[in-house]
Amino acid sequence: MTSPTDITRDPFRLVVLDMAGTTVADGGLVEQAFSAAAQRLGVRPGSDEQARQLAYVRATMGESKISVFRHLFAGEGGEGGEGGDGGEDKAQRANTAFEEAYGELVDAGRIAPVPGAREAVERLASEGRTVVLTTGFARPTQDAILAALGWQDLVPLTLCPADAGGRGRPFPDMVLAAFLRTGAVDDVRRTAVAGDTSYDMLSGARSGAGIVAGVLTGAHDRDQLTRHGATHVLGSVAELPDLIARAEAAGLPDRAAPAEAAGLPAAAAQAEA
Repeated sequence: MTSPTDITRDPFRLVVLDMAGTTVADGGLVEQAFSAAAQRLGVRPGSDEQARQLAYVRATMGESKISVFRHLFAGEGGEGGEGGDGGEDKAQRANTAFEEAYGELVDAGRIAPVPGAREAVERLASEGRTVVLTTGFARPTQDAILAALGWQDLVPLTLCPADAGGRGRPFPDMVLAAFLRTGAVDDVRRTAVAGDTSYDMLSGARSGAGIVAGVLTGAHDRDQLTRHGATHVLGSVAELPDLIARAEAAGLPDRAAPAEAAGLPAAAAQAEA
């Protein structure tokens, strides 16, 4: 069993990063692809129904996309869903349409790395850390993004919800799958998680990761990130290597200890500079 003293001595050897909004700038393509998918299923552009659905999509950014479509079209939560096998079929058709629309936008060159993201990943790797990229997209879309950016060999492991048993965020499954598959650390508290959505923060917090860093380059703001479990809020993922280095130098024990006790500013007070 790892003792508290060991925890302060061991480095953060596992870093789990979200893709869209965190390491990948997609300029709102999720909403564009959703609107295209919803239109194929008969949702009229500009209608109250589309507005309600878009609001739900924005609120649940980071979640597995099929879970979002099940809520909207198959009765999970009652947002106009049909329920039963017919509703599930509609959700699956919506998800397929979404993935196709998003893939077309990716193929058209509509995505780019968040400035400094690749350099941050390469620095983390050079420091002996294992970096894993995760997403709420299906595997074909994740692979299309990686190919478009030339990132196929950037990290040793990439995960989508299907790789972790089918549950995406806000469940901790992808973070824990990274922990189990890589064997990079003996204690999940020596994991750092970064993402741009409240569901990213919930996933990291529920996994027990020692650092759960929100970034302000994507869907949600500082208040949403901190309310859902961020230990720190950064301007972008480019700042993450320095945050981890400072946390290690300060002997940050685990996420149960206040950030101030390790000499780090609280996320709710200010972003890491």
